[in-house]
Amino acid sequence: MATKKPENLSFEQALEELSLIVTQMEQGELSLEQSLKQFERGISLAGASSNKLQQAEQKVAILMGNNNQSSLTTFDNDLD
Repeated sequence: MATKKPENLSFEQALEELSLIVTQMEQGELSLEQSLKQFERGISLAGASSNKLQQAEQKVAILMGNNNQSSLTTFDNDLD
């Protein structure tokens, strides 16, 4: 089975594969060559996922901008 390009995977598929790669690498049973190959794949998956997330955020911002009654607010992750 051919491996799909990260940009051709759904966001969820990319995250699932990325999680699997992290698990494999944490177990420490991969050779150096396999680890480097998986690391490279993981970087590609993370980049593609980030792009998809940014596109989704932009779409939400556009949709919220079309609703005159709503305004965007900055998300504050600090709950101190």
